[in-house]
Amino acid sequence: MHFRPIKPSTIPLSRLPAGTEARVARLDGKAETCQRLREIGFCESAVVCRVGSEHTMVCQVCGTRVALNRLLADVIHVEPLVATA
Repeated sequence: MHFRPIKPSTIPLSRLPAGTEARVARLDGKAETCQRLREIGFCESAVVCRVGSEHTMVCQVCGTRVALNRLLADVIHVEPLVATA
């Protein structure tokens, strides 16, 4: 299955609807925060899927589920993806 961006603009991960896959476009935060996010899999071009919750975002990235608070999710800017045949 191939994926393509729904639209060229990015949104914070916190605004991604549950069940939607997206590609990480950029990280906008302190260098230390961005480095730690990259270490746990939220690097540029990684595909993530938000799988739950409004206040603590549960996301799947690199085969692992990770819980983030809204402040961290706001640092991660993503391009929502749509499956294509």
